[in-house]
Amino acid sequence: MSEQPHIHETHPDIIKRLKRADGHLRSVIEMMEAGRPCLDIAQQLHAVEKAIIQAKKTLIQDHLDHCLDGMGSPPARDQRHSIDEFKNIIKYL
Repeated sequence: MSEQPHIHETHPDIIKRLKRADGHLRSVIEMMEAGRPCLDIAQQLHAVEKAIIQAKKTLIQDHLDHCLDGMGSPPARDQRHSIDEFKNIIKYL
C-alpha cells in the first residue's frame, strides 16, 4: 500500500528557503576555513538561523491550518476558540 505524498502549498517555498539556508551555511564553513572576520561569519550565521526559523514557523502554521483543521468533524465552539488562540500564539515562537 502506497501512502500519498504529504505536500502542502507552502512546501515549495519552504524548500527554497531551506536551500538558501544551506547555501549560507556552506558559505559560513568556507568563510571560517578562509579565516574571514568573525563579524562577517556571524552575519552569515544569522542569515542561516533566520531562514531556518522562518521555515519552521511556516511549516508549523501550515500544519495547523491544514492538518488540524481537517481532522474530521468540526470542533466544538470552545475547542475551535482554543485552536484559533493556539494558532495565533505560535506566531511568536
